[in-house]
Amino acid sequence: MSFHTGLGWAAIAVLPLLIVIAVAASRYAALRHDKGIVTAALRAVVQLAAVGAVVGIALQHIVGAIAFVLLMFVVATVTSTRRLHRVAVIPGQWRYCAAAIGGSSLVVLLLLIVPGVVPRNPASILPMGGIIVGGAMTATTLAGRRMLSEYRTRFGEFEAGLSIGLLQPDAFKLVVEPVVGDALLPALDQTRTVGLVTLPGAFVGMVLGGASPVQAAALQLVVLIGLIAAEALAILVLTELLSRSALPDGRTVSS
Repeated sequence: MSFHTGLGWAAIAVLPLLIVIAVAASRYAALRHDKGIVTAALRAVVQLAAVGAVVGIALQHIVGAIAFVLLMFVVATVTSTRRLHRVAVIPGQWRYCAAAIGGSSLVVLLLLIVPGVVPRNPASILPMGGIIVGGAMTATTLAGRRMLSEYRTRFGEFEAGLSIGLLQPDAFKLVVEPVVGDALLPALDQTRTVGLVTLPGAFVGMVLGGASPVQAAALQLVVLIGLIAAEALAILVLTELLSRSALPDGRTVSS
């Protein structure tokens, strides 16, 4: 089997068809993401074209790689904040997202890079940073939306907890803890089924690049466990910060 880079005529024809299928499925299932699918695809085309040129520069120096990871962190924070704003607007919400994504990513990346688990060079730092930051962003978004939605649904229980003497953080956790763990399920399922259901990108990329399957498997294991650690930390940080925030009246939180 041979692989080549670039988009051939077949890809140019198939990609729009895939978008049409996704939009049709969204519309038929009333997912309300028809426009989002199209804009996401168009943005991906433009952003990947631009990023391709920038990454070439970032890969030349460690400082450039770190700067690009920081840019990823900023974009991830903005993205999660916007997603949470659609459920509820809480003062300082962007700071909570930044702390959850940035804090968890920093801890995991330092543990991987400083001891040399991952080579300390731009070609390793940049992709690993993107993977970990992206995972932390996803967990932050999913956990935040689930918590705020559950807070709205079970606001009566939250108030009841306060009425019997619970502090706000304890009352908040009482109503959100049954669902917040769902945000970690994608990472857990990916790790549980690796090699059986999916062959993740890091593994496939290393094998195609000439590494042995054992080396590729070792790196993929580091990536998967690192993702679980980062996402669990992100969920923990966001839960603690939201529980102590100026929570809105649950009756006014949108569904």
